Amino acid sequence: MAKKNSTIYTCSGCGYQTAKWMGKCPDCQEWNSFEEETYASKAEMKAMTTVSMKDGATPKKISEIETETYSRNKTGIGEFDRVLGGGLVPGSLILIGGEPGIGKSTLLTELLAKLSNINPKDGILYVSGEESVSQVAERSKRLGLKDANYYIYNETNWQRVHQQIKKIKPTFMVLDSIQTTTSSDIPSAPGTVSQIREVTYQLMNHVKANGITCFIVGHITKEGSIAGPKILEHMVDTVVYFEGDQFGHYRMLRAIKNRFGNTNEVGIFEMKENGLKEVANPAQYFLDENLDKTAGRSLSCINEGSRPLFVEVQALVVENNFGNGRRTTQGIDNNRLAMLVAVIEKYMNLPMSANDIYVNVVGGMKLKTRDTDLSVIASLLSSFKNSSLDNQTIFLGEVGLTGEVRSVSHFEKRLKEMEQLNYKKLVTSQKLAKEYKSKSKVKIIGIKKVTELYDLFKE
Repeated sequence: MAKKNSTIYTCSGCGYQTAKWMGKCPDCQEWNSFEEETYASKAEMKAMTTVSMKDGATPKKISEIETETYSRNKTGIGEFDRVLGGGLVPGSLILIGGEPGIGKSTLLTELLAKLSNINPKDGILYVSGEESVSQVAERSKRLGLKDANYYIYNETNWQRVHQQIKKIKPTFMVLDSIQTTTSSDIPSAPGTVSQIREVTYQLMNHVKANGITCFIVGHITKEGSIAGPKILEHMVDTVVYFEGDQFGHYRMLRAIKNRFGNTNEVGIFEMKENGLKEVANPAQYFLDENLDKTAGRSLSCINEGSRPLFVEVQALVVENNFGNGRRTTQGIDNNRLAMLVAVIEKYMNLPMSANDIYVNVVGGMKLKTRDTDLSVIASLLSSFKNSSLDNQTIFLGEVGLTGEVRSVSHFEKRLKEMEQLNYKKLVTSQKLAKEYKSKSKVKIIGIKKVTELYDLFKE
């Protein structure tokens, strides 16, 4: 039988528990993921798990249950509303994660400023466990937040924070961050599995019972996932990642979980001197300036969320006289590049693997799908042959290991965007070309094998 103040070790990645510390988790295979936590006695556990059931609560047929429609509050930031599915749902719990310095606090402060202008009578509470009151106030004033019903509170103890929430009764609140907030009921260090789980559970119960829209800021690990137990992401309603190059000018807001909308939406922002500004029409935002007659560059079209974006893929192939060729990539997986180079060598008989190869996606974009394989190969051939490609040509298609060019999804949506932006030519799979050639103003060239790209350099 467990004794009071007994300790167990819990994996922060998968929740696996053991009585002794282990270097590697036998369940999820992660290293150094076990954290020590204290669990309660049997009597305490019984008291904690006692649930007061409502009178007459019984299982119901689906025909007897009335569906509930959610009333959403517009934030005044179109890109944020797009990601959340149309606005904020009262009583929802939204977790926002991102790298240090990426702009999470700036985004939330601007969001609160918009909400205070739209709903000046609604109370707003900003709880900061990492910054002082003066720091938060200075940033808030700089970003245009008025004095209306905006409260700033510097505290890390959940019990004190809970008292202020009940006193102020805000409509919107921010907890920055969940890893620094601790509960007096748990004798563990801040940021441990038990602390995060307990604070999130109590916060969730209060905001849902009182209709408060709450934003939780979460730290991330060096692998890019939100620090703490995976149950944290299961408990909240929405999980949003704020991504981008810390030293670049763009940021992307991506939802990976949303109980009140889909997870196929992406919001794009630009970091400027006066804060984050949304990019309302980002179709060509990631394209560099038109450089005529420049070898080693091609254009492609990817789907980010529900809208197409045009990206520029640059390649540099340099002769290497010292043995193994070097591979350097920015925005594309290095292993994927190695596969595409092998396809070029096998089916085009070009001695490319011995060369130094550099591939870059302009604007800091990260290509996670295979829709741009054809564009990468076109850029490599363009640099290898020192021959430029047309600026009005889009390359779109996945390339297999046998050299075949495959179709991509959501093609019709991308084709409409190409027509609106007056692109002249599209190189894609033969299957898509046969289906859409007569339906579009864009000249669609269908190729079955990647070797047919040779003809484009002869024109």
